[in-house]
Amino acid sequence: MIWSERGFIMVYTDIGIDLGTASILVYIRGKGVVLKEPSVVAFDRDTNKIKAIGEDARLMLGRTPGNIVAVRPLRQGVISNYTVTEKMLKYFIQKALGKKTFRKPRIAVCVPSGVTEVERKAVEDATYNAGARDVSIIEEPIAAAIGAGIDISKPCGNMIVDIGGGTSDVAVISLGGTVVSVSIKIAGDDFDEAIVRYMRKKHNLLIGERTAEDLKIKIGSAFKRAEVDYMDVRGRNLVTGLPRTVKVSSEETEEALKESTSQIVESIHSVLERTPPELAADIADRGIVLTGGGSLLRGLEDLIADKTGINTMTAEDPMTAVAIGTGKYVEFLAGYKEEIN
Repeated sequence: MIWSERGFIMVYTDIGIDLGTASILVYIRGKGVVLKEPSVVAFDRDTNKIKAIGEDARLMLGRTPGNIVAVRPLRQGVISNYTVTEKMLKYFIQKALGKKTFRKPRIAVCVPSGVTEVERKAVEDATYNAGARDVSIIEEPIAAAIGAGIDISKPCGNMIVDIGGGTSDVAVISLGGTVVSVSIKIAGDDFDEAIVRYMRKKHNLLIGERTAEDLKIKIGSAFKRAEVDYMDVRGRNLVTGLPRTVKVSSEETEEALKESTSQIVESIHSVLERTPPELAADIADRGIVLTGGGSLLRGLEDLIADKTGINTMTAEDPMTAVAIGTGKYVEFLAGYKEEIN
C-alpha cells in the first residue's frame, strides 16, 4: 500500500510462474525472475508431512530411507499429485514474495499447448488455492516467444520449439495466437532415461537419474562434433553387483539420444507440413527459435538445421524465456485491463 495525492492506493503484485516438470521459475513484475528451484517435494509417508521442497528435496532423490519419498508432483507438464503441487506452489509463491504481502497476487501460469481442459482446470484451481487472487493460463509456446523477445502481435510467422523437462512444444505463432502446434511428451527427462537405458544395455552399468543428467549436461550431444569429449561415469555393475567406473564418450551420448532427438525433429516436420505457405516462407526467412532447458543440449541446433534446411538458433536465455514471457503476459493483461477501465 502506498500514499498518493488521492490517499492510500493498493499496489498489486503480478507474478508469472513457469510450472515446469523439472523446475519452477517465478517472475515478479518489475523485478524479473526471482526464484528458480527444482519442482521436487520430499515427504514422510508415515506422517504425510512435507520434509523439504525445491533444491533441498532434489538432493534427496534416490537417497532417502523407506519412509521418506522425494517425488516430482508434475509429470510431463501436468499435475500428477494435486495436493503436493498445491503445497509446493504456496511455498514458492510465499518464498518469492516474502511474508509481508498486503494483497493476494495476480498470477499467470503457463501450461503445455496439448493439455486438456481438465488438466488446465487443475492448474488453475491449484494456483487459486495456493493464494492467487486472479489466475491466467497461458500456453508455453506463446510465453516462450514473448520471453525470447519476439513481437508476436505482428502478422508474421514465427516458429518456437520449447523443449522442457517433460514436454516439447512446437508452434507457429502469428498475430498473438498459435496457428499450428504440437506437444509431444519427449523432452529433457526422456534424454536422461535414454542415457540410463543405453548405459544398462551397452555397459551393463546401472546409473541414477542425477548421474544421467550430469552426463547429458557435461558431454551430451545430438550431432556429430569435431572434438570428442569423455567423462568417467560411476554406477553399479549389473553382472557383479559392485560399484564400477566407465569412460563414456560424447559420441555414445549422441547414439543414446538419437531416438529422442529424432522424434523432436519429426514433430517440427509435421508442424511445418501443416503451416500455411505464407507463414512457412516467413519461418524460412526468420529461422526457428529454441527455448527451454532441453535446447541447451549440444548440437541440437545443428541437427534441426541439417534436417529442415532452416536456420535454427537458441534464445538468449532459454532456461528463463518461458517464465519471463509468462510474467510479461501478466503485465500485458494488467495494461489491457487498465486501458479498458
